Amino acid sequence: MSIIQEFKEFAVKGNVMDLAVGVIIGGAFGKITTSLVDDVIMPVISAIMGGKIDFTNMFVTLGEVPEGTAMTYAALKEAGVPVLAYGNFITILINFIILAFIVFMLVKGMNKMRKQAEPEPAPEAPAEPSEEVLLLREISAKLSK
Repeated sequence: MSIIQEFKEFAVKGNVMDLAVGVIIGGAFGKITTSLVDDVIMPVISAIMGGKIDFTNMFVTLGEVPEGTAMTYAALKEAGVPVLAYGNFITILINFIILAFIVFMLVKGMNKMRKQAEPEPAPEAPAEPSEEVLLLREISAKLSK
């Protein structure tokens, strides 16, 4: 079998196609979650903490800042100043927690639907007693006479 033929068989299997669809949808879902965190949740947290807090601009400079460089995260990164960007980390961490919770809820829902879809196994009829049990019953009946 040629390598091209083997690759065709591999690529058209259901699992590979399911994985590809999952990756594409996951990428789009990641963008939705990022937007939710950046555009909805973080502004609310910022307002609760006193307003005008931009978590992406929460950082600590670890090197000398060249004169005339703006003290924003983007400007410092462009100037090559080492920066400990803990605010950006907080944003990404919140993003991850939300995404993990949503995936958990999806898996929980799928498991619940799968459990409902599986019919309850019918109660099994009692099995016929083994030959040994029949023999013991016969012996017991003769002894009790």
